[in-house]
Amino acid sequence: MEESLKGLAGSNSALELAQQLERVRQDLTQLRGQIEVVGNDIQMAAKRQRDMYVDLDTRLKRFEQQSAESPAPAAAQPGAAAASAPAAAGAAAATAAPASDTETRAYEAAQAQRKAGKYQGAIAGFRNFIAQYPKSPLAHRAQYWIGDSYYNLRDFKNAIASQQRLISGYPNSASVPDALLNIASAQAELGDAGGARKTLEKLVARYPASDAADKAKRRLAAIR
Repeated sequence: MEESLKGLAGSNSALELAQQLERVRQDLTQLRGQIEVVGNDIQMAAKRQRDMYVDLDTRLKRFEQQSAESPAPAAAQPGAAAASAPAAAGAAAATAAPASDTETRAYEAAQAQRKAGKYQGAIAGFRNFIAQYPKSPLAHRAQYWIGDSYYNLRDFKNAIASQQRLISGYPNSASVPDALLNIASAQAELGDAGGARKTLEKLVARYPASDAADKAKRRLAAIR
């Protein structure tokens, strides 16, 4: 009888162990599925980000070519006061003569750093470009890419400050809508949802026909 009880106890222990192992296997299977889902989400997010930057780079390159070939003067605002000296200088730079070969080479060298993912080098290159060619028609583009590079480095405070310098120094730049979009993205990353919403609303109100405004509208719809 005693031996039978011992055997029965051993069988129960083995059964419990087998059940525990089965539960562990089920948990592992579920975790693997969750890991695969997360991995796919990360890949899709990375692809969307790459596509966004390729699209942005293409649009800004088109703007740069248009600015260099046939820059259009900004329309005067009725009853507006005379522009301040920094704003006037920025507007003049944005509507200046086409960039020289030397300017273009310096600008493209900084762009090459950015496209290679060397954002610190890109920031230094674009800053040097602005210092050497402050009146270049590409100066406002360089300022935009400084902010964009900071954003890619996840230095969101400097990204915002750099884009704000673009907006205040080059108010007529075609990059202003994208600068506002970049500011909103940085604010969101910093957890300032209210500030991001206000920036997006400002972008839509001031530049309703821009591509950046279309993206801002989609983001606002998602937030609401």
